[in-house]
Amino acid sequence: MSQSVVLDKEAAQAAGGKLRGHPWLTLLTVAVGVMMVALDGTVVAIANPAIQTDLKASPADIQWVTSGYLLALAVFLITAGKIGDRFGHKSTFLVGAVGFAATSAAIGFAGSIQQVIFYRVLQGLFGALLQPAALGLLRGAFPADKLNMAIGIWGGVIGASTAAGPIVGGLLVEHVSWESVFFINIPVGVLALVLGLLILKDVRAENAAKSFDIPGIVLLSGAMFMLVWGIIKAPSWGWGDPATLLFLGGAVLALALFAVWQNYAEEPLIPLALFRSVPLSAGTLLMVLMAFAFFGGIFFVTFYLQNVHGMAPVDAGVHLLPMTGMMIVGAPLAGFLIGKVGPRIPIVGGMLFTTAAMLGMSTLDVDSGNGAMALWFVLMGLGLSPVMVGATEVIVGNAPLELSGVAGGLQQAAMQVGGSLGTAVLGAVMASEVTDVLPGKWAATGVPFPTGEQGEQLKQAAQLGIAPPAPAGTPENVVRGIADAVHSSFVSGMGLAFTVAAVVALAAAGLGLLTKRGANDAGPAVHI
Repeated sequence: MSQSVVLDKEAAQAAGGKLRGHPWLTLLTVAVGVMMVALDGTVVAIANPAIQTDLKASPADIQWVTSGYLLALAVFLITAGKIGDRFGHKSTFLVGAVGFAATSAAIGFAGSIQQVIFYRVLQGLFGALLQPAALGLLRGAFPADKLNMAIGIWGGVIGASTAAGPIVGGLLVEHVSWESVFFINIPVGVLALVLGLLILKDVRAENAAKSFDIPGIVLLSGAMFMLVWGIIKAPSWGWGDPATLLFLGGAVLALALFAVWQNYAEEPLIPLALFRSVPLSAGTLLMVLMAFAFFGGIFFVTFYLQNVHGMAPVDAGVHLLPMTGMMIVGAPLAGFLIGKVGPRIPIVGGMLFTTAAMLGMSTLDVDSGNGAMALWFVLMGLGLSPVMVGATEVIVGNAPLELSGVAGGLQQAAMQVGGSLGTAVLGAVMASEVTDVLPGKWAATGVPFPTGEQGEQLKQAAQLGIAPPAPAGTPENVVRGIADAVHSSFVSGMGLAFTVAAVVALAAAGLGLLTKRGANDAGPAVHI
């Protein structure tokens, strides 16, 4: 009997050994975890109009639901990469998965927009732990000749999650509540935890940092906060207002001090020597500009579909499928193509597609049909896929092996910084344009434009495409005129924002010419 128990125990250990560290099971596990982060982006985009209505949030508040999350991701990602290198990517990944699920639950129970923003920031911090840890685990599990394929499949899973977000989010918002959009992360987080405990094998860099650059973290965090906050508040404060200039000037000063400090820090947050590599520098800035155009532009689309076209959340999600569906198809294909010809041609072509898509989106008006929207969404999805996959190889592959964890964090941080800045800058462009054109369009209704606080509230609502309810007894033609004035003002602002995004995307295409395949594709030196 005891011999049988011993044999059973040995068999179980052998089976566990086959599971632990298995490359494809590792890919499955990290994909489940990072899927939460990807799902969250588009799920929340669909939920934003419902959150705004339920919690009576201003446009700036709703921007912070997105920007606070992206900013927390951006600021903490590089530090998270160092944490993974120091304490092991497995532990970092598991803590990130549990924390992300827990903060998602907290957002669902939040009773005010301020609480939603606070927990979104915490959610971003835990999401930051997941991203570079996932890349570190993949690089430790896969041999060099299979790594590009693995990253391509991983990108495809993220694309699938992004595609599922609008549909899942639309169904939940429409038939349950906006809170349920966040509760869905709980079972996904539990699954990631269980799979992680059973399958992941610890990976950490041999030459990992032994300390953390606290002054560097504080300076970079402060700079990013002041920059995004100043840009978001500028339309209401005024660009020449002392408060706006104080925040923007403070951001520049903090960034300058950060750059100086990195030369003296014993173990700097971002070793500036990394940027001696032209391809790595170009790849990093490319990610910033790509995310600026994408996240900044897509922020308005859900409001356009739901508030201007009057679509239900599920319908809005379905209309985004051409874009997210192309990302599913495009990511694995991009991984294969980049493996054959290198990243430069796919990246440049992808950003040119994205530029065309942004210019096309700038031509949408109040009455645009589904065919026009679908065309531009398809182009955008096809354009983004090779950039997301290729930039990972460019940045991580051109970094020294001992800094691969930091480089992985840098790649993700660049994307989140770009997304946060894009949401803030294009939101400010939109707000300024709507504020300028709304009174003129309103005059055609024959109704006096409201003054004081009521007028400001009307402008803020128009920035989200929301037409105010007309008093009872208002003639139908006046009601239609008011709605047309608000919706056409919103579309005018959106068109200008997408035009700016197109210029940024074209600049990113130019940067793509400076990229090349990394010399360090064999993965980092790891200790397992």
